Amino acid sequence: MLRPRAHEEVWPATRSDRQRRDGTSALRRTFRRDSEPPASFGWPVKLHEHQAKLVLARAGIPIPHGQVATTPDEAADAARTIGGRVAVKAQVHVGGRGKAGGIKLADDAEAARSAARAILGMDIKGLRVEKVYVERAATVRSELYLGVTIDRDRRRPVVMLSTVGGMDIEEVAATHPEKIARGWPDPRLGLLPFEARRLCFEAGVPKALVAAVAAVAERLYGVFVNVDADLLEINPLFVQEDGSVVAGDAKLDVDDNALYRQTELAGWKETLADEQIEERARELGFSFVQLDGDVGVIGNGAGLVMSTLDAVRDAGGRAANFLDVGGGAKAAVVKAALEIVLSNPRVKSVLINIFGGITRGDEVARGILEAIAERPPRVPVVIRLSGTEAEAGRKILVGAPLVSRETMDEAASEAVRLAKEPARA
Repeated sequence: MLRPRAHEEVWPATRSDRQRRDGTSALRRTFRRDSEPPASFGWPVKLHEHQAKLVLARAGIPIPHGQVATTPDEAADAARTIGGRVAVKAQVHVGGRGKAGGIKLADDAEAARSAARAILGMDIKGLRVEKVYVERAATVRSELYLGVTIDRDRRRPVVMLSTVGGMDIEEVAATHPEKIARGWPDPRLGLLPFEARRLCFEAGVPKALVAAVAAVAERLYGVFVNVDADLLEINPLFVQEDGSVVAGDAKLDVDDNALYRQTELAGWKETLADEQIEERARELGFSFVQLDGDVGVIGNGAGLVMSTLDAVRDAGGRAANFLDVGGGAKAAVVKAALEIVLSNPRVKSVLINIFGGITRGDEVARGILEAIAERPPRVPVVIRLSGTEAEAGRKILVGAPLVSRETMDEAASEAVRLAKEPARA
């Protein structure tokens, strides 16, 4: 494997001054109300851990020596080359790998082979593991969290540092908000040395580690800007027994608007088979994010869709996706949206919530009928129409194999109830 050189510079690029679009990172949601959409209207390009670590290493941020493997034998060879104890880590575009069993420690090559055999092919939050990253295991004394993202309220990047590493940042924010130090550097100047040190002091980083952690924070912010990132985080940032720090994990999401100048990173983009649904939705121009529930949701307008997700939750269910068809959706668009939602095998019912303004209820109804006629739904479909031509739409759907409800809450309750019923024969 080609090893990065610490003195290599990251790609020279400047951040656009335009307003950036919403993103999906967990870190962002610490700055947003629970009612705001978890959807990505810019669809940032997610890099794997091993790719993100290569970018960090080029900026001089310490990373453990590691290699990518796609078979158990390759994992054993990598462990043998690295020597000593190693970590075998699933490479998927989702968090929570450790909790799902996707990270295992191995003392030798044979143990690494067994670990890779157990991890490869594993399903983690709907994504199949196709490769693992084998890296030297750190001698961990403690763990920190360090990340940079966009604060939408302040319209500038925010740097976050916490002595509680290895946990979801939302969990830390909810249970120990005082343990998160935040800084908002001037975008024209970047994260200055005194600002990085102040973050360390506010977070309670031990004095002996301040210089090392501050240096990593400065470099991390530089990478964030230079690669047009939406999110860049190291969680955990390991403090080793010898007092050195090393990136135990890395997450990097790159703004898709910047791919024309981030050509190398654009070439690293991977779309796994399990991500084809999202990719297809994006190609059609939908605002779409796949979630882990079983009630498919379609609506027109981000606010309405988000309210629908809340209604599903309040009814005791969990949404399988966020899908906004936008304003003025025609029959073909609605038909395509329904097909995308139904292509998810975890969906047990579909809730279509349309408020007609620009969008006409009769057009939506025709799209639903076309989709049902071409491919009868394998699950119940619940629809709520209101607004422009809603009455005409409801008349079109009379006799169709679906359920109609007048209010959003009634429709959500029915969709949740139907999702809990035994599957259709």
